[in-house]
Amino acid sequence: MLTTVKKIYDFIDTVAPFQSAMDFDNCGILAGDANTQVKTALVALDITKDVVEEAVQKKAQLIISHHPVIFQPLRWLAFDSPAGLLAQNHIAAICAHTNLDLSPRGVNVCLAQALGLANQKLIDGECMVTGTLSPPLTAYAFAMHVKTALSCTGVRFTAIQKQVKTVAVSGGAGGDGLYKALQLGADAFVTGEIKHHQLLDAASHGLCIVDAGHFKTENVVIRPLTDFLAKQFPGTTFFISERCTDHIAYL
Repeated sequence: MLTTVKKIYDFIDTVAPFQSAMDFDNCGILAGDANTQVKTALVALDITKDVVEEAVQKKAQLIISHHPVIFQPLRWLAFDSPAGLLAQNHIAAICAHTNLDLSPRGVNVCLAQALGLANQKLIDGECMVTGTLSPPLTAYAFAMHVKTALSCTGVRFTAIQKQVKTVAVSGGAGGDGLYKALQLGADAFVTGEIKHHQLLDAASHGLCIVDAGHFKTENVVIRPLTDFLAKQFPGTTFFISERCTDHIAYL
């Protein structure tokens, strides 16, 4: 039995309520017709031109993404933009952004699980999860652990002399979360983007920072989300995008 864009939206809403998204955000059905029947759906972190082309090739009626395909208000729509290509090909888009960051089935819980953290706690109202390591690791060993667990080409970290037991994670552009991580007594903070002055603040407070990249710290949610949707909607085929990749290269 085929489902519709609206039914998939409603189901996501039960585990990552769209009303919980932050004020600056743009989430929900951002392209297409809510009543469209969905035989095939593509799941990706980002909706890029390549991802839309992949959806066309797979004859998908829907793309589900984390990052909004339309974020800032549009003044004009280019036909060859991702949003323009969605419209031309009659493909709908559901985008679950900060509502998925805050969800018990969302980005940060999946990131904590990928790192093997025990005693996980989703911090209420924050895009953050805390957990513990057993046994504790040095800052260097922990950075290597993050690199391996997330299959990163490289990570940036503060090489301080510290044992890491309590860890806070905030995937993506979570640098501002370091101050909450300090409040919570974390020894290390894993995120996807950190600014220079934030690194200095962290170092002055003895907090180990591991910047593992925006893509790697958030893409961990895609497989669990896809499996979760496939179980709920067995009449629809869900694919993980093969063309949504990390655009950062390392020399």
